[in-house]
Amino acid sequence: MQIIHTIAELRAALAGQTATTCVPTMGNLHEGHLALVRQAAALGGPVVATIFVNRLQFLPHEDFDRYPRTLQRDAELLRGAGCDIVFAPDERELYPEPQVYKVAPPAALADILEGEFRPGFFTGVCTVVLKLLQIVQPAQAVFGRKDYQQLQVIEGMARQFALPTRIVAGDTVRAADGLALSSRNGFLSDSERAEAPALARTLATLAAAARDGVKPLAALETEALQTLRQRGWAPDYLTVRRRADLLAPSDDERRAGVPLVALGAARLGSTRLIDNLEF
Repeated sequence: MQIIHTIAELRAALAGQTATTCVPTMGNLHEGHLALVRQAAALGGPVVATIFVNRLQFLPHEDFDRYPRTLQRDAELLRGAGCDIVFAPDERELYPEPQVYKVAPPAALADILEGEFRPGFFTGVCTVVLKLLQIVQPAQAVFGRKDYQQLQVIEGMARQFALPTRIVAGDTVRAADGLALSSRNGFLSDSERAEAPALARTLATLAAAARDGVKPLAALETEALQTLRQRGWAPDYLTVRRRADLLAPSDDERRAGVPLVALGAARLGSTRLIDNLEF
């Protein structure tokens, strides 16, 4: 496995390849990331995992500076998962000048849910993902469903820009107690880690109650928010949306079995966790 830090070196290493698969990450890897890499390896062709902590998607008060940089550990994990190349540029390599050209996704998708509470987040995500895909030129790229809205935004960007890269979704990987794996789980104290699976359980309860279409959805979402608040969480949102466009379903759609997803984001102590459950 190669570890490459410059665009020129990466392009030289991939010259002539037509079946590359890319797995973009910010490092500090866990089993969820490695599952995406193994999924990428099964597609055939070389696997490039990118490791870059992207300043553009962090708000001023967020944890950019304390986000763990663990390249040596990450590289060893990637080697065991079937990765062929780790592309780990520094900021000066990826952004040699201020990145004033940016990709602005549509407000109808990008300014709700995560976008409401993290304004500009998806512009930062789209900009770095487009740049990485232009550098790697992969046949496909694998992204996890845990970041559900992000996956939809990236799929839309790839479609509308007619990128020659197929976007492949990977399933959320969970711990035995149901907690979705996330790099930010490492910020949790022992007591917070024991409490953290409550987010997934609350989403499951919300999903079960939402499907029958009897009780107003707004009331069910309020109950879910109150459940977490009573447990000491500070939730941003707990909601049910259509999978197709992340808009709220009608009562008739709920009863008719339209594909739905329950999504949530909440802060436990100083750590913000997100999760989702399709149903």
